[in-house]
Amino acid sequence: MEGDKKANGSGRGVVLLNCFVSPFGNRIRIALARKGVAYEEKSENLAAKSPLLLSSNPVHATVPVLIVDGKAVCESLVIIEFIEEAFAGVDEALLPSDPYARGHARFWASYIDTKLPACALRVWQSPKGAPAAVEGKKDMVAVLKTLEAGLGGKPYFGGEALGYVDVALVPFAPWFLTYERLGGFSVAAECPALAAWAARCVRENECVAKSLPEAESVYQFVCGMRRHFGLD
Repeated sequence: MEGDKKANGSGRGVVLLNCFVSPFGNRIRIALARKGVAYEEKSENLAAKSPLLLSSNPVHATVPVLIVDGKAVCESLVIIEFIEEAFAGVDEALLPSDPYARGHARFWASYIDTKLPACALRVWQSPKGAPAAVEGKKDMVAVLKTLEAGLGGKPYFGGEALGYVDVALVPFAPWFLTYERLGGFSVAAECPALAAWAARCVRENECVAKSLPEAESVYQFVCGMRRHFGLD
């Protein structure tokens, strides 16, 4: 999707390079919406990357990239923290002010990025039933259970309100359906508290609800990718 996102406005030129199914890019949509920042989103076809993407992120050539006043910021967790600093004072902070709590939040966000994408790729980029897919599913369930334990009995990872870790993780929720169908398991059955948390994030936070794609749309996109790679 491409166009202006209506918000309170920041008085600055803000452009997000994104792909609609990207959990990493959709983190930035949530953070910008949370802060009420007006921005333009430019959709990227990752099979034919635009000159703007390649020039803005020459090291990795991946989304998301946030361009503010012509200057590019790359890597989703870095961008979230940039948004927290660059648009300070607009809505409440995602990162806690306490240094220990802030470090704790960064630990869990790093855990998500270190563990979840790797096993997710093995699930959806492998033929059904292949050893890589089976191991990917096993590892994914273990990661989700660890995250559920980290959530504990709290409504959100940081306590009573949406925070940094929630924003880091919840964009993967629209992918749960894809993981389930291709991996042959149920997130709700394996991790009921985590499934309830994901639903709560969407239900209670407009910035989340309006920033994430439909789960079926993600699945259909992945099916197209699998056909392209000859996996189905």
